[in-house]
Amino acid sequence: MAAYISGIGAFLPNDPIGNDELEHLLGQVDGARSRSRALVLRSNGIKTRHYALDRASGEMTHTNCELTVEAINALCVRTGFSLEDLECLSCGTSSPDQMMPNHSVMVHAELGSPPCETVSTSGVCCSGLTALKYGYLSVLSGTTTNAVTTASELPSAALLAENYESRSASDDRDVERLSANPSVAFEADFLRWMLSDAASAVLITDKPLGETVSLRIDWVEIISMAHLADPCTYFGAEKFKDGTLLGWLQLRNPRAALEGGHFQLRQDVRQLADMIAPLFGETLEIVRKRRGIQAEEYDWFLPHYSSEYFRKPTRDVMSERGFEIPDDKWFTNLPYKGNTGSASIFVMLEELLNGGRLQPGQKLFCLVPESSRFTYGYMQLTVV
Repeated sequence: MAAYISGIGAFLPNDPIGNDELEHLLGQVDGARSRSRALVLRSNGIKTRHYALDRASGEMTHTNCELTVEAINALCVRTGFSLEDLECLSCGTSSPDQMMPNHSVMVHAELGSPPCETVSTSGVCCSGLTALKYGYLSVLSGTTTNAVTTASELPSAALLAENYESRSASDDRDVERLSANPSVAFEADFLRWMLSDAASAVLITDKPLGETVSLRIDWVEIISMAHLADPCTYFGAEKFKDGTLLGWLQLRNPRAALEGGHFQLRQDVRQLADMIAPLFGETLEIVRKRRGIQAEEYDWFLPHYSSEYFRKPTRDVMSERGFEIPDDKWFTNLPYKGNTGSASIFVMLEELLNGGRLQPGQKLFCLVPESSRFTYGYMQLTVV
């Protein structure tokens, strides 16, 4: 049995936003210009991105659910697939509109399609690939004949300046946290210039559909290295010097969680720089042995990375491991579509597949690293 990607849809809200517009749109924290913005933008290589924000009012133009539905509708228009035939809906995101109900049932309700199986996958960048793996295995096993899997992100809502108001220094716990980790302000500000909004939708079927090429899913591997690392990217929690997290529910006081900065999206930048590449090397070796793959067999390499800064470390690790793929086989649209988290790998695939650049017989190697506690996703596709 086999399962195929028979179409991909993507939705990036509103017009592209240039770097010179970012701080005006997201706002200045406490009325002061960001000291890290220029440094981060030089490093990440992103020139334009998309936000679900109205340029004039700053109000949200879409929910995460609405972004996802727009991507599914784009998929249906492109492929001719009818939602009346949908059997399985699998949705991944790290930024759902609410904790409950889960994201997939909200999307299903908005679609208004007939009864189907729904599942939601959580996480950060790998949540979309995990959603795809569920749909892939459902079709591969013969449980269903089709699945629509989605990946969507709406970080802009959490990046607005009002979410980063300074906190009182009289808070003893806050003083202790700041003295233990003086870079915490940068960790919060850093991500404001790294992330953008998007949604993608993938149609998986038990046989290729349509007149254009499809992608056979050969395998998907998702490998957690959490046993070797402290949390790195977190939201709804506070990280202490020993690497432990204090979740907002442990405070038993939502107001204290808000005032303590638990709901500021943060990333331990030093830990990310130290661990993302070495652990990538270890998981790459696991996949090579498990799947018996060679770099020479691939025509395309699609790496999801959050910043151009990580392109060289990625290349260096692959070279050290004897798995070097030439630069002319690499494909990314990070500079003009931004870092869209879990949706990124599918936003790349959508551009390749719908842009007519793939030829039957070609093989694609996809990489999705996740920094939350260092999970790595891999996927091999064959053009048919």
